[in-house]
Amino acid sequence: MESDALFTLGDPAAAPPAPAGSGGVNGFAAGSGAADAFSAVPADAPLPVRLRPAVLDELVGQEHLLAPGAPLRQLVGGATPMSVILWGPPGCGKTTIAHLVARATDRRFVAMSALTAGVKDVRAVIDAARRQRRAGGSPTVLFIDEVHRFSKTQQDSLLAAVEDRTVTLLAATTENPYFSVISPLLSRCVLLTLQPLTEDAVRGLLRRAVSDERGLGGAFTLDPEAEEHLVRLAGGDVRKALTALEAAAASAAALGAARIDLPTAEQAVDVAAVRYDRDGDAHYDVTSAFIKSMRGSDVDAALHWLARMLVAGEDARFVARRLVIFASEDVGMADPTALGVATAAAHAVEYVGLPEAQLNLAQAVIHLATAPKSNSATTAIGAAIADVRAGRGGSVPRVLRDAHYSGARGLGHGAGYRYPHDDHRGVVTQQYAPDDLVGADYYRPSGHGAERAVAARLPLLRRIVRGGPTPADPKPADPGPADPGRGAQDGPALAGGDGAARADEGGDGAARKGHQ
Repeated sequence: MESDALFTLGDPAAAPPAPAGSGGVNGFAAGSGAADAFSAVPADAPLPVRLRPAVLDELVGQEHLLAPGAPLRQLVGGATPMSVILWGPPGCGKTTIAHLVARATDRRFVAMSALTAGVKDVRAVIDAARRQRRAGGSPTVLFIDEVHRFSKTQQDSLLAAVEDRTVTLLAATTENPYFSVISPLLSRCVLLTLQPLTEDAVRGLLRRAVSDERGLGGAFTLDPEAEEHLVRLAGGDVRKALTALEAAAASAAALGAARIDLPTAEQAVDVAAVRYDRDGDAHYDVTSAFIKSMRGSDVDAALHWLARMLVAGEDARFVARRLVIFASEDVGMADPTALGVATAAAHAVEYVGLPEAQLNLAQAVIHLATAPKSNSATTAIGAAIADVRAGRGGSVPRVLRDAHYSGARGLGHGAGYRYPHDDHRGVVTQQYAPDDLVGADYYRPSGHGAERAVAARLPLLRRIVRGGPTPADPKPADPGPADPGRGAQDGPALAGGDGAARADEGGDGAARKGHQ
């Protein structure tokens, strides 16, 4: 019989005969024998399994769900046949709650794992539950572990049965159900959010495991330093804490010792597990903390989150992409070199690879976190896009239109264009924006870092371009005669002028070099 790594499913062949229509499904325990098989604990079971609470009051760490009349108490007590989705991190008690529900004697309990079950299995359980219900039998509770692994079709197969209470669904997931569970199924269930256990809760369970007959039975003592080490390693996951304790006890026994000290605990479990799932909530939460730490200029926190991602096996290219985005989104013109640093780090990830590229990523994170911050580029493009989507922005002014093709000048395209480099200031009065956006200020520079100089220069640039009054400006010496091959309206007759920019933007500028 296969195990889903959380609990061992009962063998239907070993279970007592079930009533007609209530037999096991594809190796999943069912009927009155199911609860027994589901909750039976062999003597050699892992310590976390042996220490599972036998009653709800032994459950630790979910006080917000244990109040009188709370949905969790109703579910375990069987007072109300409500369907429930349990959402929480590993080791917070989801499977324990399923065991407590399975002990309810007045209900038929069926357990399956989304890792191995399919639509056929789900429908078989529902059909058996329907027959049981029509025959006046006990109601059926269907426990589905890792429900987020069910496809949309598999989740759809549950809807009608949950709606009319043919089955009471008890589903467990470590993923955010708002993303991983279809809305119709979510709306038919009560969502209970389980929290990671606090350090005090984990510490209390470790002490219970040392003294309880179901655990170590007082055969070992646990030093305070070793206890703190195990609590720290657990990170709120009681299953991990108890597994580490069992490993430490085995190490002590091998040494002939009855005392678990810090060296023994460190030897048994020397690496803390990183709570991080590249496809789940932790991925987005850690990434969010990483970005916000850099934005908040907390370089040490940013380095921690970077290390957390790298140790957990996050794709370094993903991290590099986030740095490139951040360089423009949150640093921007306050430190224009930030984008070059981030881009170089991204190139290093591709060129060098891990583990060495972690040095390049760390350097980029330090640069970005300690750089002056400005989101002016973000707000500027956001405002411009908002205007475009709102329908603002007329046709291109005639003076700016492309005049390279035959007949364009006859249409007035480019007529009157003033070439900025012909002015000693390098900027001229000229309308560049559509008529209904003349005077619109999208870019609003901050006073941070290098952007202070831009903020001082920008008002003068806008006054000149828009034809406002400007301070007197001495005219420099004549640079010499203009290129005889270039007219004032034609612009530079040089490759890489207006056409080069168009080519980079995906237009047809490559064929229009040196023309307007």
